[in-house]
Amino acid sequence: MHTISPRAEERAFDTAHFRQALGQFATGVTVITTRLADGTFRGLTASSFNSVSLDPPLVLWSLSNGANSMPIFTGNSHYVINVLSAGQAHLAKLFATRGSNPWETVEYELSRTGQPILKGGSAWFECHNRSRYPEGDHVIFVGEVELCEFTPAPPLIFHGGQFGSLG
Repeated sequence: MHTISPRAEERAFDTAHFRQALGQFATGVTVITTRLADGTFRGLTASSFNSVSLDPPLVLWSLSNGANSMPIFTGNSHYVINVLSAGQAHLAKLFATRGSNPWETVEYELSRTGQPILKGGSAWFECHNRSRYPEGDHVIFVGEVELCEFTPAPPLIFHGGQFGSLG
């Protein structure tokens, strides 16, 4: 069921204030990776990852409408969500930088469908690109997890505009 409620009351804050308030919520950090039709790879940093359902196994993440990788992630059948561990802030920064080619310097292996899995992360989820929902200035991607692995490790977190770790 998809319902839309009447529009909310007029806001008494601006975008900058909203962003600062959101920054008070600590999140984990992921890199979403996929393989293009020509065999090259694409990846991007995202902190908007969450579980949706255990049965079927569903997860979600979101991508800005203006992202240059939007056509790639809307068109590909599979992607991998790599959950970064505490020592991987450099990967988060690398994959957040437009125009860089991180694949020359990062260690990875290929999933069963040929998607890149970053080494050293605390978990990864290979997903079928199940559905997408446009909302506001982002698209919400729902992935059906086909395979996942984990290695218990302290997580990389993002809070107040800074990377950190627990403990």
